[in-house]
Amino acid sequence: MIMFALGLLVLALGGAAYAYAGGADEAAQKRIAAVAKPSAGRASRGGAETNAVRRKNVQALLKDIEKKQAENKPAMTLRRRLDQAGLGETSVRKFWIASGALAAVSAAICYLSGQTVMVIALAAFGAGFGLPRWVLGFLKARREKKFTNEFAAAIDVIVRSVKSGLPTNDALRIVAGEFRDPVGGEFKRLCEAMKLGVTLEQGLKRMHESMPTTEVGFFAIVMTIQQKSGGNLSEALGNLAAVLRDRKRLQGKIRAMSSEAKASAGIIGSLPPGVMAIVYLTTPAYMSVLFTEKVGNLLLAGCVVWMGVGIFVMRKMINFKH
Repeated sequence: MIMFALGLLVLALGGAAYAYAGGADEAAQKRIAAVAKPSAGRASRGGAETNAVRRKNVQALLKDIEKKQAENKPAMTLRRRLDQAGLGETSVRKFWIASGALAAVSAAICYLSGQTVMVIALAAFGAGFGLPRWVLGFLKARREKKFTNEFAAAIDVIVRSVKSGLPTNDALRIVAGEFRDPVGGEFKRLCEAMKLGVTLEQGLKRMHESMPTTEVGFFAIVMTIQQKSGGNLSEALGNLAAVLRDRKRLQGKIRAMSSEAKASAGIIGSLPPGVMAIVYLTTPAYMSVLFTEKVGNLLLAGCVVWMGVGIFVMRKMINFKH
């Protein structure tokens, strides 16, 4: 019993010494640390939730912009095609007069050479309706290519201007004054429209209608989001310029990889009319049947249709989207 009592006394003294030596402080510190961890987790979760909410807002804004663009997409009129081709000073009336003159000249040449009515009609239709629109498409594609080649450099000028402390409107004016047409012309029209009270979003929409390229669409979306939700404009435009340069490198790589197929398609497509022209120059009587007889006219029209289908198929096979 005495030994048992002594053991209990030693345990009691040890417990008291442990309590007064700071064991409770350590436990308290552990409890504080345990309480602090969830608070840190809640803070990190709060930051993640804020970023997620911001991303959702940006995505919703993008969807809203795309929906408005799809709803308000204007009809492709002849006036808009002339503007896109860089022929803004040419009126629609002058275009129709030139088309009619081409059709009349073509029909007169075919009539004086003794062609049939079907050949005269096809020649007049092709010269008066098809050729002018092909020229418009060619001028539009050339203008868009020239614009895209200089657009990344224009965005770099805007980025440097914004980083130096200039307002966005002044940066746009610098691009309008320093770059040649079509980049300078498009930004000049944008700045002039903004002087008349047009908002930046509306001006960018008009710019995309005049220059309907993917790059201009990206630029309009970045500027619209920055105007509505804020953010670092210079960083966003810098990333856009890098993306445009990557797209340009990808386009060059695609052209290099498809050059052999394009050359083969050009040779195959030019062989039938080339051989026909050579045979007509050497023995005109042998080829004149195609132009003087009705059956020959039908065969010639069928050959034109099938050649067009073949060229269209080959173009689709070598025209890669990027």
